[in-house]
Amino acid sequence: MSRTPLPPAARPVAVLAVAAGLFGLLAAPPGEPSPRTAPTAAVAENTATVFYWTRTKNWAAYNLHYAPDGGSWTTVPGVAMEPACTDWVRKTVSLGSAAGLKATFNNGSGTWDNNGGQDYALGTGNITVKDGVVAHSDPCADTTPAPTPTPAAKATVYYSTEALGWSTANIHYQPAGGAWTAVPGLGMQAACAGWWKREIDLGTAASLKAAFNNGNGTWDNNGGSDYTIGTGVSTVRNRVVTADAADPCAAAPPDTQAPTAPARVTAAADGVSVLLGWDPATDDRGVTAYQVTRTGGSGGTVVTDVGSTVYTDTGLVERTLYTYTVKAVDAAGNVSPASAPVTATTGDKPATPAPGKPLGTDPRKDPIYFVLTARFNDGDPSNNRGGSQHVKSGNAAHDDPMFRGDFKGLIQKLDYVKGLGFSAIWITPVVLSRSDYDYHGYHGWDFYKVDPRLESAGASYQDLIDAAHAKGMKIYQDVVYNHSSRWGAKGLFVPTVYGVRDSQWSWYYDEQQPGFEYDGLTIDAKTGKSYYNGDLWSTAEPAGNTCVNWGKPTGGRSAEGYTLYNCQWPSPTSGMFPADLYHRCWIGNWEGEDARSCWLHEDLADFNTENPAVQNYLIGAYDKYIDMGVDGFRVDTAVHIPRTTWNRRFLPAIQERVTQRHGAEAAANFFVFGEVAAFVNDKWNRGSVNHSAQFYTWKERKEYDADDARASLEMYAYEQGLGPAGQPTSTNAFLNGNSYHAPDHSRFSGMNVIDMRMHMNFGDAQNAFSNGKDSDDSYNDATYNVVYVDSHDYGPNKSSERYAGGTDAWAENMSLMWTFRGIPTLYYGSEIEFQKGRKIDCGPTCPLADTGRAYFGDHVAGSVTASDFSQVSAASGQVATTLQQPLVRHVQRLNQIRRAVPALQTGQYSTDGVSGGLAFKRRYTSGSTDSFALVTVSGGATFAGVPNGTYTDAVTGDVRTVTNGSLTVAAPGKGNLRVYVLNGPGRIGTAGPYLK
Repeated sequence: MSRTPLPPAARPVAVLAVAAGLFGLLAAPPGEPSPRTAPTAAVAENTATVFYWTRTKNWAAYNLHYAPDGGSWTTVPGVAMEPACTDWVRKTVSLGSAAGLKATFNNGSGTWDNNGGQDYALGTGNITVKDGVVAHSDPCADTTPAPTPTPAAKATVYYSTEALGWSTANIHYQPAGGAWTAVPGLGMQAACAGWWKREIDLGTAASLKAAFNNGNGTWDNNGGSDYTIGTGVSTVRNRVVTADAADPCAAAPPDTQAPTAPARVTAAADGVSVLLGWDPATDDRGVTAYQVTRTGGSGGTVVTDVGSTVYTDTGLVERTLYTYTVKAVDAAGNVSPASAPVTATTGDKPATPAPGKPLGTDPRKDPIYFVLTARFNDGDPSNNRGGSQHVKSGNAAHDDPMFRGDFKGLIQKLDYVKGLGFSAIWITPVVLSRSDYDYHGYHGWDFYKVDPRLESAGASYQDLIDAAHAKGMKIYQDVVYNHSSRWGAKGLFVPTVYGVRDSQWSWYYDEQQPGFEYDGLTIDAKTGKSYYNGDLWSTAEPAGNTCVNWGKPTGGRSAEGYTLYNCQWPSPTSGMFPADLYHRCWIGNWEGEDARSCWLHEDLADFNTENPAVQNYLIGAYDKYIDMGVDGFRVDTAVHIPRTTWNRRFLPAIQERVTQRHGAEAAANFFVFGEVAAFVNDKWNRGSVNHSAQFYTWKERKEYDADDARASLEMYAYEQGLGPAGQPTSTNAFLNGNSYHAPDHSRFSGMNVIDMRMHMNFGDAQNAFSNGKDSDDSYNDATYNVVYVDSHDYGPNKSSERYAGGTDAWAENMSLMWTFRGIPTLYYGSEIEFQKGRKIDCGPTCPLADTGRAYFGDHVAGSVTASDFSQVSAASGQVATTLQQPLVRHVQRLNQIRRAVPALQTGQYSTDGVSGGLAFKRRYTSGSTDSFALVTVSGGATFAGVPNGTYTDAVTGDVRTVTNGSLTVAAPGKGNLRVYVLNGPGRIGTAGPYLK
């Protein structure tokens, strides 16, 4: 990029970006308790030898424009750099007493590399700058052995950083019987993609011990054991040493073998769309893409490239026959033969609204309001349904059917949510559910159909998405990939029989209705109830039954004293569900491998998510909702699916579909956040990395078997073996001193997560804050964590009740969530402490009205109009009273302040130089935006070493001028806070019960 450099006074504080390695930030190099350093010698002045990588620049000349710390900049264009070795130039500069320098590079003709506008912050000694990454190494160290009377033994070492993401590699070694090199060792040369090489003269030694590092303090010392390497050629890859190895960079023979043709291609029409699925093709080096060819209609032949094994072809002509074939493509461009052709005939174009489009903005800017749609607000009583447990649960006595709220009711109250200041709404699953108590939506039966108990005329799901978008609000849809209902999944597998309908059980099992298909809405004229069991009963064992001991008494009795029969209730071990589509085991160890591949509950039939047919079914289903324009997915029970399956199949399919339908920017901001439930206070869930939230934010770092089931087992064993100490780390959430740095998302999986550790520790804000900070280096980027106090499942410390810590504690928790890193999220009604202390969920054993999932509509009855976020221009009825509650006013102003200060939305943070219990500094820098904020919640704080300038408190408007790098803030009181913003906008909003 050609640009004129900024004058020194206008340059932002420089940033040193540190890449996290595979085995974490090890403080010590190989086998040592503390870093090995050379003795410090007295020197007259400091110097820096700066090496700059030229291969990606191809400039005619290279200049170093720099300023010693505390000193003046050189005259533009700086000092010329001289050739050093292949692909490197260098310059040694004197720094006097300075401990470092700020630097930029240019070609002398107006083309600059100034680290994206932030300059490079460099230290002393040998320093490399390679494609924006700073490290400490001499890449041109002399490798010529000294003359010896006899030939010296040599070791040629190749080291793989493919799984590490390092841009520089050093080898720190000790010949057998000799001394270690000085830290960080010798720079290795780039050999080929992902490999670094160094030839080492061993003298008379026959081997060496070695460790590797990236020049920035990240080490691979073989888990503290160092690597033992012999003479000759050796490779070190993923902690495995291969002696007498082949050169990994030798030219590979050309790939001329084409993949096999995709098999079992299916095509099913839905209106003017056709859903295609197929089994993965095989290839000696791996399939990279598929080509779907369509013929028919007026469009001629159309070829579409697809990255997964499912594709939905949309916008076709009505009542037209289409023919499809699929080919597989490998990385070399070899194309398989075409699959057998399949056909599908489209139907009529459905009379539904045109698909929407996601808003496509950074999700960190949007605080989230979480609602159980069926319990929030009733806009259409005609779709209310109580279900088979309506009377037994006590709901009938409260005139409170489980399905009560709906999309129409939510549309009617969008202004209430906007008036609170929220710009994103997380709603429970929308797919057609099927169980006796399925109002929450997590018992999906038809994943391709929206539950009609939520929709109304003029208030479809598409209408809700469009209405929210019209108000600048996002919709995050709760989705389930892990399981279906106990009645299976329509279109994949539906069991035809469960139990015996005898005189005792006739009340439970509905009579069969020929031609009837379950829809959740239709009422049985005889019983006056919704059909829930439909065709799932029989008085005689049906032909083809696979359930073991069907119809035989188990020896047990129900709560009513009725005889229980085998196969009367779903079980993974009964043979009722096919092994290729569903798992057939119960979870025995919640931190074991079986937690990813067995049933959670008898109502949750566990998908075999490693089966292509299951994958295609789920990808095709959720493509439908992506096409409708939802803004993101909250992923239920994400931990119960192997990370390899997420990273190979489901997450890439989401990205591909959003990009295909809505563009790259929408895909980059499509927010996926997973529930990786860990109900402990540990950083790593009882030491198990595979069951910890942060683990799911990372890509895989090595190749596994092509078969997804085998790959999941390989990955599990490999990562469990590495353990917490061997996991990657990140600085993406942290400031570098007072400076923001560009985050590195190159190893991000595509899934963000709910911050389970803060959630579990939100008994008080200080505990949540301390635990959150402790975990943040283990997430790919903790600024995207979804943070809440309680939810529809649990309160803090795995409490089964809604949070009841008191109004002051709620205010303090909110003040922390709205200013600390992450995305603040509020469970519906918490703004008035709705149902505080009540049991969150008791199933059908107690009325919903007595739980944390009670109906909320009575509190928002009346009319409300929001003129903007956090701004209510008119309200009448009960909702007007609700809007005057203290925590409502508190959250309204918190949203105002957060929305006005970019550092609080997307900034990194630090507690360096900060004293105070709940205190931190945050900064976000991008383009013309440079937002720096000092925050303290409830207590007082002192901020030392901060930039001088004028700071204004967003809460009170108090103005402070800092001239000595320090600012002290008195304690504002519990629940209150101070947000001093450098060159800030002034006081934001008006004083309330807490923010004053």
